[in-house]
Amino acid sequence: MQQLPLGVRLPDRAVFESFLPVRNEQAVAHAVQLARAAVFGAAWYCGPEGSGKTHLLQAICALAGATGRAAYVPLAELSKLGVDVLEGLAQLDCICLDDLDRVVGQPDWERQLFGLLREVEERSGRLVLAAQAPPALLPWSLRDLGSRCGAASIFQLRVLDEAQQRDALQLRARLRGVELPEETSRWLQRRFPRDMRTLYELLDTLDEAALVAQRRLTVPFIRSVLRD
Repeated sequence: MQQLPLGVRLPDRAVFESFLPVRNEQAVAHAVQLARAAVFGAAWYCGPEGSGKTHLLQAICALAGATGRAAYVPLAELSKLGVDVLEGLAQLDCICLDDLDRVVGQPDWERQLFGLLREVEERSGRLVLAAQAPPALLPWSLRDLGSRCGAASIFQLRVLDEAQQRDALQLRARLRGVELPEETSRWLQRRFPRDMRTLYELLDTLDEAALVAQRRLTVPFIRSVLRD
């Protein structure tokens, strides 16, 4: 993978293989096409926390970076550095900007974003944007930028229901070579917030503990780990 700017590194598990596409098949299919340079231009992914926006953008960047120059830019973390974080991104093949909500409505950011979008369009590049809301519902200060983003391919990601969350957890576990019993995933859902980010982080923690202890992910073992 090509080196990412600003020291941002992608999690090893943020790939398409670990993303359960159910309820979001069309959005995932378009994301794969973007990553493989089968389609070009701008795409906008929106949805509430835990709907998979970050995972999907990181997966696009990981796959696109295998054959070209790609960058994942989490604006929730990097916006404090100022608009210069966008400098030079237009020269890349695929740019993924996450958490756009953090900068919309700020004229300096929007001017820089407008310039970036125009350069990407002129170069037939790929720009992937993510926010909780679609472009039409955001408080743009530059109407032209809002209109341009509104003309992108827009996908609303749907949150998984409880059964689908368990399927997603078991998919992630299988890819890591871990057995996650049904009763264990149900136990986690009953006792922790039911969003995929929290559940994935729990799975990562438990998998590391199980590896050290050479134990299976049973409910008694998980209780002991989380109690400690």
